[in-house]
Amino acid sequence: MSNEETVLQTPPQVKEQRAPVLQNEDWWACFVGWFILLLAIIGILPATPKIGTWTSLAQIFPKGAGTIGTSLIFFLTVGILTMIGGYFMKFDMKRYLPGFFVVYGLTFLSMIISKQAFIKKWGISYVLFALVFGLVISNFFKVPKTLKAAGQTEFFIKIGLVCMGATIMFSVVLKAGAVGVAQALLVATTVWFMTYWICRKFQVSERFSAIIASANSICGVSATIAAGGAIQGNKKEISYMVAWVLVCAVVLILIMPPIAIWLKLPNNMAGAWVGGVIDNTGAVVAAGEVVGGKAAVNAAAMVKMAQNVLIGIAAFLMALWATMSLDRKEAGMVDKPSFMEVWYRFPKFVIGFMVASLVVSFLVEPLMGASAAKAAGSLCKDYRSWFFALCFVSIGLETDFKELVSVGGGKPAIAYWLSQTANAVWTLLIVWILWSGTFFPAAIAPD
Repeated sequence: MSNEETVLQTPPQVKEQRAPVLQNEDWWACFVGWFILLLAIIGILPATPKIGTWTSLAQIFPKGAGTIGTSLIFFLTVGILTMIGGYFMKFDMKRYLPGFFVVYGLTFLSMIISKQAFIKKWGISYVLFALVFGLVISNFFKVPKTLKAAGQTEFFIKIGLVCMGATIMFSVVLKAGAVGVAQALLVATTVWFMTYWICRKFQVSERFSAIIASANSICGVSATIAAGGAIQGNKKEISYMVAWVLVCAVVLILIMPPIAIWLKLPNNMAGAWVGGVIDNTGAVVAAGEVVGGKAAVNAAAMVKMAQNVLIGIAAFLMALWATMSLDRKEAGMVDKPSFMEVWYRFPKFVIGFMVASLVVSFLVEPLMGASAAKAAGSLCKDYRSWFFALCFVSIGLETDFKELVSVGGGKPAIAYWLSQTANAVWTLLIVWILWSGTFFPAAIAPD
């Protein structure tokens, strides 16, 4: 088959990925994310706005008027960095900046609401409020062209994922020991194939089944985006899955801690259980705090971080599968594509994610110390949160709620919830085997 024929059969998303580096969204996500990490390592990265936990309006801004200056500097930093990439990627620059100001304002508001004491205690994520704001505008009003220009969903989430890489330090993951890593592998692999099988039984397409399986088995929103990019998934299906992940996280926060207490699970086992089942990292920590005890929070966070490490591996394997098997089957191709085709299809922002993690783990920490590595990771984590929120406002702005809930006639949702239930049961079994101390010494002692 000629190169021309191969390109003609290549999906539009892949043709976009073959664009020159300076016009490629994935690479610009890497450049922006790496630049943020560099500034964090040097110690000159502008801080994100400080929003306090509040029950009254007076508590929202603990730094008072200083928050205005911090917010303005942060807005300019993020705005300029995304505008530089946008210039090369041919954004509508005249509309982007005023539109970005509004998207930023909605993001700021979602952050404030998520810090309300009751909402924060139950781990209801800022991204849920960001999504709702966007959905309200798009479904009840006509979205202005300025907001459409600024709603760069994939660009924002990809930058956030690169920043997220800097928060994953291998030394921290290893503190969970073989027990924590073993749980991540046993849960992620088994749940992925189980979820995929259930979805296929409900006649969900192979691509969509892979996206749902990744969301359910690894780490929710981040894995959904990475998997969707790796296999060139439908954007509507990706948004659909993101929405269900957020809803499911809220539900699981409400029901899993009481069940763990009713089962009289030691705190370390309860934390490892919620960490292995709940897909949103913030929700995982919140659920651990509801269970109570430092061991629960630590176990939950470490298990979830160990699962997050699998994003890059999973994305590579799915890109390989999609290129070598799935695409050929759908297109009726006989000849095997070259391995360069895997490179074209592989989401480059996942490379950015892995590079950021490796830099912090094997350069910053050994050369500058653990405190410097944690400080850089903490700053990148803050930026990750804001870019995620910007993304979810943008998702809402481009989503028709009626179309969203009608995806697949409800079958994907049923398959997802059945899989999530099976995930909870399987993970509890693995947690008992690994963390109870009956067979292996637990990584974290119960408190």
